[in-house]
Amino acid sequence: MMQVQYMKPFYTKITGDKLRLVFAYQYFSILKENEIFHFIPIEGKEMIINMKTQQIENLSEVFVFQKGNRFIRLPLYQLLLITNVHEHLAPILESATPKQQLPLVSTVTVGEIDQLIAEIEDRNLDNLIDQALLENNKSLFFNLLQQKNHQLGGFKIE
Repeated sequence: MMQVQYMKPFYTKITGDKLRLVFAYQYFSILKENEIFHFIPIEGKEMIINMKTQQIENLSEVFVFQKGNRFIRLPLYQLLLITNVHEHLAPILESATPKQQLPLVSTVTVGEIDQLIAEIEDRNLDNLIDQALLENNKSLFFNLLQQKNHQLGGFKIE
């Protein structure tokens, strides 16, 4: 089995859901029987990857590698079968895939945060009142009810 020694695209471009990886001299090499063969762009020189399916679309593209006066011609589908090219493609695909950005905290106003906190506190007070009722704890119930009415600016319970 051949091993990919080095693989770095010379040029990458994303168009829609397609990623084009273009290779040039010295940017792609394979190891076969302890000899390094370097890519030469005399036939195929690019991989076209569908970013949605993560599949290479131009599998019939022929890549040529050279060492001295010896050449290895490999269609892309065969290169994928007999080498570890997937290991080298994974980080390239990961770096090319746009990351989803989380919304910034600054998009929320201080007033909205205060309102959210007040709603959470109100719900918490309601839950505590429900718990006091379940436990038949009258003093806690009236104490919490008084807090709730005070919080709402309501009437006084005696």
